[in-house]
Amino acid sequence: MIYLGADHGGFQLKEALEHYLEGKNIEVEDLGVHSDTPSDYPDNAKLVAEKVVANPGSFGVLLCRNGQGICIAANKVKGIRAAVAWSPEIAASARQHDDANILCIAADFTDEQTAKAMVHAFVATKFENIERRVRRIEKLKRLEN
Repeated sequence: MIYLGADHGGFQLKEALEHYLEGKNIEVEDLGVHSDTPSDYPDNAKLVAEKVVANPGSFGVLLCRNGQGICIAANKVKGIRAAVAWSPEIAASARQHDDANILCIAADFTDEQTAKAMVHAFVATKFENIERRVRRIEKLKRLEN
């Protein structure tokens, strides 16, 4: 399952990603926004982050104008490891090295083709479950407490 969320700045690209994922028969839940009416990114970041935490093995994709604010907000939720990516390689690395569970995209700086490739790379990449990576994830978890 992939949970999608955006503020008004990421709305159009979120809609395109939703259609792309549905076309690939990937289960998607769009948690909003549902228009380009001005909105605040922390609201949708929280919705997506809480769904990802409640559903282990799921992923989130969040979009705002620069990808940063929505990523900061998502990372406030315990259990979330959200990462901003600007290429498929960075998206894959965030999964492989850091076990990221939410991909954040800068809608103002990312074209649709690149966004689709990043989402594909993110969900297709597995966490590299080796000692040093697991150790680092455990240290991140301790920072949450």
